[in-house]
Amino acid sequence: MAKDTSREARDRRHERIRKRIHGTSQRPRLNVFRSLQHIYAQVIDDDLGHTLVSASTLDPELRGKLDGLTKSQEAARVGKLVAERALAKGLKMVVFDRGGYPYHGRVKALADGAREAGLEF
Repeated sequence: MAKDTSREARDRRHERIRKRIHGTSQRPRLNVFRSLQHIYAQVIDDDLGHTLVSASTLDPELRGKLDGLTKSQEAARVGKLVAERALAKGLKMVVFDRGGYPYHGRVKALADGAREAGLEF
């Protein structure tokens, strides 16, 4: 039997997580995606299928301010930005969806940054 790629394993873990986690309009889902260079966060209402707010390391608001930071520090800044945008839209409570990634490193830094900025999960 052939061994799964890391992408296939992450997709399986994410499917398992998504069976239990569902974002509503009162408590949307904070989803995380990370690539080798960037990290992305979205607050999603699964009932409507809409992305309410998003932020990433590619965001024009952050782009120039990330020079010289580690990837974990960049992720924390993205977490703060997505939390500020969510709070501006009146969203205080979210459900955290780690996207099949282990909860450490950049994913944990993003979550801590969002909590620090005022999101509750």
